[in-house]
Amino acid sequence: MAAGCVAGILAACLVGPAHPSAAAVGAPAPTPCPAELTAGARCYSGQDAHGAHYTVAVPREWNGTLVLHAHGGPDLGAESDPRRSSDDLARWSVMVDQGYAWAGSAYRRGGYGTRMAASDTESLRRLFTKEFGRPATTLVHGQSWGGNVAAKTIEMYGTGAHSPYDGALLTNGVLAGGSRGYDYRVDLRVVYQYYCRNHPRPSEPSYPLWKGLREDSAMTHAGLRARLEECTGYASPAADRTPVQQRNLDDILAVTKIPERTLESHLGFATFTFRDIVKRVGLRSPFSNEHVRYSGSHDDAALNAGVERFAADPSARRDLSYDSDLTGAVGIPVLTLHAIDDPTAFVEHEAAYLDSLTGTHRQRHLVQTFTQESEHSGLSTSEYAGAVSALSAWVRTGRKPSPESVASRCPAFDAVYGTGCFFRPDHVPAPYASRVNPRPGATHWPAMTRAQERAWSGIEGIGIAP
Repeated sequence: MAAGCVAGILAACLVGPAHPSAAAVGAPAPTPCPAELTAGARCYSGQDAHGAHYTVAVPREWNGTLVLHAHGGPDLGAESDPRRSSDDLARWSVMVDQGYAWAGSAYRRGGYGTRMAASDTESLRRLFTKEFGRPATTLVHGQSWGGNVAAKTIEMYGTGAHSPYDGALLTNGVLAGGSRGYDYRVDLRVVYQYYCRNHPRPSEPSYPLWKGLREDSAMTHAGLRARLEECTGYASPAADRTPVQQRNLDDILAVTKIPERTLESHLGFATFTFRDIVKRVGLRSPFSNEHVRYSGSHDDAALNAGVERFAADPSARRDLSYDSDLTGAVGIPVLTLHAIDDPTAFVEHEAAYLDSLTGTHRQRHLVQTFTQESEHSGLSTSEYAGAVSALSAWVRTGRKPSPESVASRCPAFDAVYGTGCFFRPDHVPAPYASRVNPRPGATHWPAMTRAQERAWSGIEGIGIAP
Protein backbone atom coordinates (compact mmCIF):
# COMPACT_ATOMS: atom_id res chain seq x y z
CA MET A 1 0.00 0.00 0.00
CA ALA A 2 2.74 2.49 0.93
CA ALA A 3 4.52 2.14 -2.39
CA GLY A 4 1.31 2.95 -4.23
CA CYS A 5 0.88 6.19 -2.32
CA VAL A 6 4.30 7.75 -2.73
CA ALA A 7 3.77 9.50 -6.06
CA GLY A 8 1.48 12.36 -4.99
CA ILE A 9 -1.44 11.59 -2.70
CA LEU A 10 -3.27 8.87 -4.55
CA ALA A 11 -7.01 8.78 -4.12
CA ALA A 12 -6.99 5.04 -3.41
CA CYS A 13 -5.10 5.72 -0.19
CA LEU A 14 -7.09 8.70 0.96
CA VAL A 15 -10.76 8.45 0.06
CA GLY A 16 -13.39 8.25 2.73
CA PRO A 17 -16.23 5.72 2.87
CA ALA A 18 -18.53 5.26 -0.07
CA HIS A 19 -21.19 7.91 -0.56
CA PRO A 20 -24.58 7.11 0.93
CA SER A 21 -27.38 5.84 -1.22
CA ALA A 22 -29.73 8.33 -2.83
CA ALA A 23 -32.41 7.27 -0.34
CA ALA A 24 -30.19 8.36 2.55
CA VAL A 25 -29.69 11.84 1.15
CA GLY A 26 -32.55 14.27 1.28
CA ALA A 27 -33.96 17.39 2.86
CA PRO A 28 -33.18 17.96 6.55
CA ALA A 29 -35.62 16.05 8.73
CA PRO A 30 -37.10 17.56 11.92
CA THR A 31 -35.43 16.20 15.04
CA PRO A 32 -35.83 16.95 18.76
CA CYS A 33 -33.67 19.82 20.00
CA PRO A 34 -31.24 19.20 22.87
CA ALA A 35 -32.56 19.91 26.33
CA GLU A 36 -29.87 22.59 26.69
CA LEU A 37 -31.71 24.89 24.31
CA THR A 38 -33.73 27.28 26.42
CA ALA A 39 -34.98 29.42 23.52
CA GLY A 40 -37.61 28.19 21.11
CA ALA A 41 -35.94 26.60 18.11
CA ARG A 42 -36.55 24.10 15.36
CA CYS A 43 -33.90 21.40 14.93
CA TYR A 44 -33.14 19.23 11.92
CA SER A 45 -30.72 16.48 10.99
CA GLY A 46 -29.64 14.71 7.84
CA GLN A 47 -26.79 13.36 5.78
CA ASP A 48 -25.15 15.15 2.88
CA ALA A 49 -24.11 13.71 -0.47
CA HIS A 50 -20.63 12.86 0.87
CA GLY A 51 -22.04 10.86 3.78
CA ALA A 52 -21.51 13.50 6.46
CA HIS A 53 -24.21 13.59 9.13
CA TYR A 54 -25.22 17.07 10.28
CA THR A 55 -27.48 18.89 12.70
CA VAL A 56 -29.14 22.27 12.22
CA ALA A 57 -30.98 24.51 14.69
CA VAL A 58 -32.96 27.60 13.70
CA PRO A 59 -34.36 29.84 16.45
CA ARG A 60 -38.00 30.81 16.07
CA GLU A 61 -36.78 34.40 16.42
CA TRP A 62 -33.75 34.11 14.19
CA ASN A 63 -31.47 37.14 14.00
CA GLY A 64 -30.44 36.31 10.44
CA THR A 65 -26.91 35.11 11.26
CA LEU A 66 -25.77 31.53 10.72
CA VAL A 67 -22.96 30.05 12.80
CA LEU A 68 -21.34 27.06 11.10
CA HIS A 69 -19.53 24.90 13.63
CA ALA A 70 -16.35 22.93 12.86
CA HIS A 71 -15.82 20.23 15.47
CA GLY A 72 -12.51 19.23 17.01
CA GLY A 73 -10.76 15.94 17.48
CA PRO A 74 -10.37 14.44 15.04
CA ASP A 75 -12.54 11.50 15.96
CA LEU A 76 -11.04 8.26 14.66
CA GLY A 77 -14.08 6.21 13.68
CA ALA A 78 -14.32 4.99 10.10
CA GLU A 79 -17.81 6.42 9.51
CA SER A 80 -19.50 9.75 10.12
CA ASP A 81 -21.03 9.67 13.62
CA PRO A 82 -24.58 11.11 13.64
CA ARG A 83 -24.32 11.79 17.38
CA ARG A 84 -21.32 14.06 17.01
CA SER A 85 -23.10 17.06 15.54
CA SER A 86 -26.09 16.79 17.87
CA ASP A 87 -23.75 16.62 20.87
CA ASP A 88 -21.92 19.68 19.60
CA LEU A 89 -25.20 21.57 19.31
CA ALA A 90 -25.85 20.81 22.96
CA ARG A 91 -22.35 22.04 23.91
CA TRP A 92 -22.74 25.32 22.02
CA SER A 93 -26.46 25.81 22.48
CA VAL A 94 -25.67 29.33 23.70
CA MET A 95 -25.37 30.35 20.05
CA VAL A 96 -28.98 29.37 19.37
CA ASP A 97 -30.07 30.77 22.71
CA GLN A 98 -28.69 34.13 21.54
CA GLY A 99 -30.69 34.02 18.31
CA TYR A 100 -28.16 32.59 15.86
CA ALA A 101 -28.94 29.68 13.58
CA TRP A 102 -26.43 26.88 14.07
CA ALA A 103 -25.24 24.10 11.78
CA GLY A 104 -22.59 21.49 12.46
CA SER A 105 -21.21 18.68 10.31
CA ALA A 106 -19.93 15.38 11.71
CA TYR A 107 -17.70 15.18 8.60
CA ARG A 108 -17.87 12.34 6.11
CA ARG A 109 -15.61 10.07 8.14
CA GLY A 110 -13.49 10.03 11.25
CA GLY A 111 -9.75 10.50 11.10
CA TYR A 112 -7.46 13.30 10.05
CA GLY A 113 -8.18 15.51 7.07
CA THR A 114 -8.40 19.26 7.60
CA ARG A 115 -9.35 20.12 4.04
CA MET A 116 -11.86 17.29 4.01
CA ALA A 117 -13.51 18.74 7.11
CA ALA A 118 -13.41 22.24 5.62
CA SER A 119 -15.07 20.93 2.47
CA ASP A 120 -17.81 19.27 4.52
CA THR A 121 -18.32 22.52 6.45
CA GLU A 122 -18.73 24.42 3.18
CA SER A 123 -21.06 21.71 1.87
CA LEU A 124 -23.28 22.21 4.92
CA ARG A 125 -23.31 25.98 4.38
CA ARG A 126 -24.60 25.46 0.85
CA LEU A 127 -27.18 22.96 2.05
CA PHE A 128 -28.41 25.37 4.73
CA THR A 129 -28.75 28.16 2.18
CA LYS A 130 -30.71 25.91 -0.16
CA GLU A 131 -33.09 24.66 2.52
CA PHE A 132 -33.50 27.66 4.82
CA GLY A 133 -32.54 30.68 2.71
CA ARG A 134 -29.39 32.75 2.48
CA PRO A 135 -28.39 34.16 5.89
CA ALA A 136 -27.77 37.87 6.19
CA THR A 137 -24.43 36.99 7.83
CA THR A 138 -22.47 33.74 7.95
CA LEU A 139 -19.88 33.05 10.65
CA VAL A 140 -17.77 29.94 11.14
CA HIS A 141 -16.74 28.74 14.61
CA GLY A 142 -14.14 26.11 15.36
CA GLN A 143 -12.83 24.78 18.66
CA SER A 144 -9.59 22.83 19.15
CA TRP A 145 -8.70 21.01 15.89
CA GLY A 146 -11.95 22.53 14.67
CA GLY A 147 -10.18 25.89 14.96
CA ASN A 148 -7.70 24.62 12.37
CA VAL A 149 -10.63 23.42 10.23
CA ALA A 150 -12.48 26.74 10.50
CA ALA A 151 -9.34 28.73 9.72
CA LYS A 152 -8.68 26.51 6.70
CA THR A 153 -12.32 26.90 5.62
CA ILE A 154 -12.05 30.67 5.32
CA GLU A 155 -8.73 30.35 3.50
CA MET A 156 -10.22 27.90 1.00
CA TYR A 157 -13.65 29.46 0.51
CA GLY A 158 -13.68 32.88 2.15
CA THR A 159 -10.98 34.97 0.50
CA GLY A 160 -12.67 36.14 -2.72
CA ALA A 161 -14.52 39.36 -3.38
CA HIS A 162 -17.85 37.55 -2.93
CA SER A 163 -16.94 35.41 0.09
CA PRO A 164 -19.90 33.52 1.56
CA TYR A 165 -18.23 33.86 4.96
CA ASP A 166 -18.34 37.12 6.89
CA GLY A 167 -16.32 36.27 10.00
CA ALA A 168 -14.66 33.51 11.99
CA LEU A 169 -14.49 32.69 15.70
CA LEU A 170 -11.60 30.38 16.65
CA THR A 171 -11.60 29.14 20.25
CA ASN A 172 -8.72 27.22 21.86
CA GLY A 173 -7.63 26.49 18.30
CA VAL A 174 -4.83 24.27 17.02
CA LEU A 175 -3.55 27.12 14.87
CA ALA A 176 0.08 26.13 14.25
CA GLY A 177 -1.04 23.66 11.57
CA GLY A 178 -0.25 19.99 11.24
CA SER A 179 3.36 20.28 10.15
CA ARG A 180 4.41 21.79 13.49
CA GLY A 181 1.26 21.73 15.61
CA TYR A 182 2.00 18.15 16.67
CA ASP A 183 5.73 18.51 17.27
CA TYR A 184 5.37 18.47 21.05
CA ARG A 185 3.59 15.13 20.73
CA VAL A 186 6.39 13.85 18.51
CA ASP A 187 8.75 14.76 21.33
CA LEU A 188 6.51 13.09 23.89
CA ARG A 189 6.37 9.90 21.84
CA VAL A 190 10.15 9.49 21.67
CA VAL A 191 10.93 10.78 25.17
CA TYR A 192 8.31 8.48 26.68
CA GLN A 193 9.80 5.48 24.90
CA TYR A 194 13.32 6.40 25.98
CA TYR A 195 12.32 6.25 29.65
CA CYS A 196 9.59 3.63 29.61
CA ARG A 197 10.63 1.07 26.94
CA ASN A 198 7.12 -0.38 26.94
CA HIS A 199 5.49 1.22 23.88
CA PRO A 200 6.43 -1.08 22.22
CA ARG A 201 7.96 -3.54 24.66
CA PRO A 202 11.21 -5.29 23.71
CA SER A 203 9.19 -8.51 23.27
CA GLU A 204 6.81 -6.89 20.75
CA PRO A 205 7.33 -6.17 17.05
CA SER A 206 9.25 -2.94 16.66
CA TYR A 207 8.27 -0.03 14.42
CA PRO A 208 9.53 3.54 13.94
CA LEU A 209 7.94 5.75 16.56
CA TRP A 210 6.77 8.31 14.02
CA LYS A 211 4.07 5.78 13.13
CA GLY A 212 2.52 6.24 16.58
CA LEU A 213 1.48 2.60 16.59
CA ARG A 214 1.96 -0.27 14.20
CA GLU A 215 -0.90 -0.65 11.75
CA ASP A 216 -2.13 -4.05 12.97
CA SER A 217 -1.95 -3.32 16.69
CA ALA A 218 -5.07 -4.01 18.74
CA MET A 219 -3.97 -1.71 21.56
CA THR A 220 -6.80 0.25 23.20
CA HIS A 221 -6.78 3.47 25.18
CA ALA A 222 -7.13 1.38 28.32
CA GLY A 223 -4.08 -0.65 27.34
CA LEU A 224 -2.03 2.47 26.72
CA ARG A 225 -3.19 3.89 30.05
CA ALA A 226 -1.97 0.76 31.82
CA ARG A 227 1.49 1.10 30.26
CA LEU A 228 1.70 4.76 31.23
CA GLU A 229 0.76 3.87 34.80
CA GLU A 230 3.29 1.02 34.84
CA CYS A 231 6.10 3.37 33.84
CA THR A 232 5.23 6.55 35.73
CA GLY A 233 2.54 5.81 38.31
CA TYR A 234 0.89 9.00 37.04
CA ALA A 235 -2.61 7.94 38.19
CA SER A 236 -1.42 6.92 41.65
CA PRO A 237 -0.81 9.11 44.68
CA ALA A 238 2.78 10.34 44.69
CA ALA A 239 3.43 8.42 47.91
CA ASP A 240 2.60 5.16 46.13
CA ARG A 241 5.02 5.65 43.22
CA THR A 242 8.38 3.95 43.17
CA PRO A 243 11.44 6.20 42.93
CA VAL A 244 11.95 5.07 39.32
CA GLN A 245 8.35 5.87 38.41
CA GLN A 246 8.60 9.32 39.97
CA ARG A 247 11.84 10.10 38.16
CA ASN A 248 10.41 8.89 34.86
CA LEU A 249 7.36 11.09 35.33
CA ASP A 250 9.40 14.12 36.38
CA ASP A 251 11.73 13.79 33.39
CA ILE A 252 8.97 13.28 30.82
CA LEU A 253 7.02 16.30 32.06
CA ALA A 254 10.09 18.53 32.35
CA VAL A 255 11.40 17.73 28.88
CA THR A 256 8.09 17.90 27.00
CA LYS A 257 6.49 20.77 29.00
CA ILE A 258 3.20 18.87 28.91
CA PRO A 259 0.97 19.30 31.98
CA GLU A 260 0.66 16.19 34.12
CA ARG A 261 -3.15 16.25 33.99
CA THR A 262 -3.17 15.88 30.20
CA LEU A 263 -0.20 13.55 29.82
CA GLU A 264 -2.43 10.57 29.06
CA SER A 265 -4.48 12.38 26.41
CA HIS A 266 -1.37 13.74 24.68
CA LEU A 267 0.18 10.28 24.61
CA GLY A 268 -3.06 8.98 23.12
CA PHE A 269 -2.81 11.56 20.33
CA ALA A 270 0.83 10.63 19.78
CA THR A 271 -0.26 7.01 19.43
CA PHE A 272 -3.66 6.63 17.79
CA THR A 273 -3.96 9.95 15.94
CA PHE A 274 -0.39 9.62 14.65
CA ARG A 275 -1.23 6.19 13.27
CA ASP A 276 -4.17 7.72 11.42
CA ILE A 277 -2.17 10.68 10.07
CA VAL A 278 0.64 8.43 8.87
CA LYS A 279 -1.83 6.15 7.11
CA ARG A 280 -3.26 9.14 5.24
CA VAL A 281 0.14 10.27 3.95
CA GLY A 282 1.04 6.85 2.56
CA LEU A 283 2.80 5.34 5.59
CA ARG A 284 5.61 7.85 5.29
CA SER A 285 6.86 10.04 8.11
CA PRO A 286 5.60 13.64 8.13
CA PHE A 287 7.39 14.18 11.45
CA SER A 288 10.98 14.89 12.44
CA ASN A 289 13.08 15.22 15.56
CA GLU A 290 16.39 14.80 13.77
CA HIS A 291 18.15 17.85 15.21
CA VAL A 292 16.09 18.57 18.32
CA ARG A 293 18.07 19.09 21.48
CA TYR A 294 16.11 17.89 24.51
CA SER A 295 16.65 19.50 27.90
CA GLY A 296 15.26 19.53 31.41
CA SER A 297 15.90 15.92 32.41
CA HIS A 298 18.18 14.63 35.14
CA ASP A 299 20.67 13.59 32.41
CA ASP A 300 20.22 15.46 29.14
CA ALA A 301 23.36 14.00 27.58
CA ALA A 302 22.12 10.44 27.99
CA LEU A 303 18.64 11.36 26.78
CA ASN A 304 19.91 13.04 23.61
CA ALA A 305 22.29 10.18 22.91
CA GLY A 306 19.64 7.51 23.41
CA VAL A 307 16.35 8.94 22.14
CA GLU A 308 15.07 7.62 18.79
CA ARG A 309 15.72 10.00 15.90
CA PHE A 310 14.05 10.26 12.52
CA ALA A 311 13.70 12.70 9.64
CA ALA A 312 10.52 13.61 7.83
CA ASP A 313 9.89 12.33 4.35
CA PRO A 314 9.75 15.61 2.36
CA SER A 315 6.69 14.62 0.35
CA ALA A 316 4.81 13.37 3.42
CA ARG A 317 5.58 16.57 5.26
CA ARG A 318 4.36 18.59 2.32
CA ASP A 319 1.16 16.53 2.16
CA LEU A 320 0.44 17.26 5.82
CA SER A 321 1.42 20.91 5.45
CA TYR A 322 -0.77 21.33 2.36
CA ASP A 323 -3.70 19.79 4.17
CA SER A 324 -3.55 21.68 7.44
CA ASP A 325 -1.03 24.51 7.65
CA LEU A 326 -2.45 28.02 7.63
CA THR A 327 -1.14 30.44 5.04
CA GLY A 328 -2.50 33.63 6.59
CA ALA A 329 -4.57 34.37 3.47
CA VAL A 330 -7.43 35.92 5.44
CA GLY A 331 -9.73 38.64 4.16
CA ILE A 332 -12.55 38.67 6.73
CA PRO A 333 -12.72 39.47 10.46
CA VAL A 334 -11.27 36.73 12.66
CA LEU A 335 -11.66 36.75 16.44
CA THR A 336 -9.80 34.23 18.55
CA LEU A 337 -10.45 33.27 22.17
CA HIS A 338 -7.92 31.13 24.01
CA ALA A 339 -7.44 29.97 27.59
CA ILE A 340 -4.00 31.03 28.81
CA ASP A 341 -3.53 27.73 30.64
CA ASP A 342 -5.04 25.51 27.94
CA PRO A 343 -3.32 22.16 28.68
CA THR A 344 -4.00 20.64 25.26
CA ALA A 345 -3.64 23.30 22.54
CA PHE A 346 -1.14 25.54 24.25
CA VAL A 347 -1.85 29.26 24.09
CA GLU A 348 1.36 29.71 22.08
CA HIS A 349 -0.62 28.42 19.07
CA GLU A 350 -1.97 31.97 18.93
CA ALA A 351 1.53 33.36 18.41
CA ALA A 352 1.99 30.97 15.50
CA TYR A 353 -1.29 32.10 13.96
CA LEU A 354 -0.44 35.78 14.32
CA ASP A 355 2.88 35.07 12.59
CA SER A 356 0.98 33.49 9.68
CA LEU A 357 -1.21 36.56 9.18
CA THR A 358 1.66 38.97 9.73
CA GLY A 359 3.61 37.18 7.01
CA THR A 360 0.88 38.00 4.50
CA HIS A 361 0.22 41.48 5.93
CA ARG A 362 -3.30 40.42 6.96
CA GLN A 363 -3.01 40.96 10.72
CA ARG A 364 -5.50 43.82 10.45
CA HIS A 365 -8.19 41.16 10.11
CA LEU A 366 -7.31 39.54 13.45
CA VAL A 367 -8.23 40.26 17.06
CA GLN A 368 -6.89 37.84 19.67
CA THR A 369 -8.37 37.57 23.16
CA PHE A 370 -7.26 35.50 26.13
CA THR A 371 -8.86 34.27 29.32
CA GLN A 372 -7.45 33.16 32.65
CA GLU A 373 -8.88 29.66 32.32
CA SER A 374 -7.26 26.25 32.35
CA GLU A 375 -9.54 23.97 30.34
CA HIS A 376 -9.37 23.06 26.68
CA SER A 377 -12.70 21.56 25.71
CA GLY A 378 -14.91 24.34 27.00
CA LEU A 379 -14.74 27.96 28.08
CA SER A 380 -17.23 30.10 29.96
CA THR A 381 -20.64 30.26 28.27
CA SER A 382 -20.76 33.99 28.99
CA GLU A 383 -17.48 34.41 27.10
CA TYR A 384 -18.73 32.50 24.05
CA ALA A 385 -21.83 34.69 23.97
CA GLY A 386 -19.78 37.86 24.30
CA ALA A 387 -17.24 36.78 21.70
CA VAL A 388 -19.78 35.93 19.00
CA SER A 389 -21.60 39.17 19.77
CA ALA A 390 -18.37 41.15 19.34
CA LEU A 391 -17.56 39.36 16.08
CA SER A 392 -21.08 39.98 14.75
CA ALA A 393 -20.82 43.68 15.59
CA TRP A 394 -17.43 43.90 13.84
CA VAL A 395 -18.89 42.31 10.71
CA ARG A 396 -21.99 44.49 10.80
CA THR A 397 -20.34 47.85 11.48
CA GLY A 398 -16.83 47.40 10.14
CA ARG A 399 -15.42 48.72 13.43
CA LYS A 400 -12.64 46.45 14.66
CA PRO A 401 -12.93 45.69 18.39
CA SER A 402 -10.07 45.67 20.86
CA PRO A 403 -9.41 42.92 23.41
CA GLU A 404 -10.69 45.37 26.03
CA SER A 405 -13.96 46.03 24.19
CA VAL A 406 -14.55 42.30 23.67
CA ALA A 407 -14.02 41.73 27.40
CA SER A 408 -16.39 44.57 28.24
CA ARG A 409 -19.29 42.75 26.58
CA CYS A 410 -19.02 39.72 28.83
CA PRO A 411 -20.62 40.99 32.09
CA ALA A 412 -23.99 41.60 30.42
CA PHE A 413 -24.08 38.01 29.21
CA ASP A 414 -22.80 36.75 32.55
CA ALA A 415 -25.86 38.29 34.18
CA VAL A 416 -27.81 35.68 32.16
CA TYR A 417 -25.51 32.66 32.27
CA GLY A 418 -23.50 33.17 35.45
CA THR A 419 -20.44 31.25 34.24
CA GLY A 420 -17.93 34.04 34.79
CA CYS A 421 -15.80 36.45 32.75
CA PHE A 422 -12.08 35.76 32.87
CA PHE A 423 -10.67 37.91 30.06
CA ARG A 424 -7.08 39.11 30.26
CA PRO A 425 -6.90 41.90 27.66
CA ASP A 426 -3.23 42.58 28.41
CA HIS A 427 -1.99 39.06 27.75
CA VAL A 428 0.52 38.45 24.95
CA PRO A 429 1.51 34.82 24.33
CA ALA A 430 5.15 33.85 24.07
CA PRO A 431 6.50 32.68 20.70
CA TYR A 432 5.51 29.18 19.65
CA ALA A 433 9.16 28.06 19.72
CA SER A 434 9.36 28.97 23.40
CA ARG A 435 6.95 26.13 24.20
CA VAL A 436 7.62 23.65 21.39
CA ASN A 437 11.08 22.56 20.27
CA PRO A 438 11.63 24.04 16.80
CA ARG A 439 12.79 21.77 14.00
CA PRO A 440 16.01 23.32 12.62
CA GLY A 441 15.83 23.57 8.87
CA ALA A 442 12.13 22.65 8.69
CA THR A 443 10.33 24.00 5.67
CA HIS A 444 6.91 25.61 5.91
CA TRP A 445 5.34 25.66 2.51
CA PRO A 446 4.03 28.88 0.98
CA ALA A 447 0.49 29.35 -0.18
CA MET A 448 -0.39 27.82 -3.54
CA THR A 449 -2.80 29.08 -6.14
CA ARG A 450 -5.81 26.90 -6.93
CA ALA A 451 -4.19 25.92 -10.22
CA GLN A 452 -1.00 24.88 -8.43
CA GLU A 453 -3.00 22.87 -5.90
CA ARG A 454 -4.78 20.93 -8.65
CA ALA A 455 -1.57 20.39 -10.58
CA TRP A 456 0.30 19.21 -7.51
CA SER A 457 -2.08 16.59 -6.18
CA GLY A 458 -5.31 16.54 -8.15
CA ILE A 459 -7.34 16.55 -4.95
CA GLU A 460 -8.62 19.02 -2.38
CA GLY A 461 -6.82 17.50 0.60
CA ILE A 462 -6.22 14.48 2.74
CA GLY A 463 -9.22 12.23 2.58
CA ILE A 464 -10.98 13.76 -0.43
CA ALA A 465 -11.28 11.87 -3.69
CA PRO A 466 -10.69 13.68 -6.99
